[in-house]
Amino acid sequence: MKKLFLTMLLASTFSFASQIEIEDAYVRATPPAVQNSAAFMTIRNSSSKNILLVKASSDVAKVVELHTHEMKNGVMKMYQVPSIEILANKEVSLNPGGYHIMLIELNKALKTNDTITLKLVFSDNSTKEITVPVRTIMDGMNHQNHKMMNHN
Repeated sequence: MKKLFLTMLLASTFSFASQIEIEDAYVRATPPAVQNSAAFMTIRNSSSKNILLVKASSDVAKVVELHTHEMKNGVMKMYQVPSIEILANKEVSLNPGGYHIMLIELNKALKTNDTITLKLVFSDNSTKEITVPVRTIMDGMNHQNHKMMNHN
């Protein structure tokens, strides 16, 4: 019985989130009338298994979705995706023109130098909560090596 309990305890302490590092995260600042924004970051998977980011949430928006862009018939189109795969021992960049996290129907304008909290959910139902700075588009393009504060 003790062996079974120990095995279950060890299994419960491993989660994909513990093998994930978030770097260079930021969310775009918005003018007062703009209702949507987007969050960008690099997600690094240091595990030996592929991981899916399956959901994100934040209290600053009514709706939070995973999105990407694709060129179709000469027009760049943005659309929602069910998940973003982070391959084993690799990283994926969420950036303008590619994968990103959409914040839809914002509760307030996002001002430069503010922060928001994002909760990321992975395919094993583990979560990682991060504090993300709000930046202008130009600040976001120039960000380098800004580690996020993890709340796990």
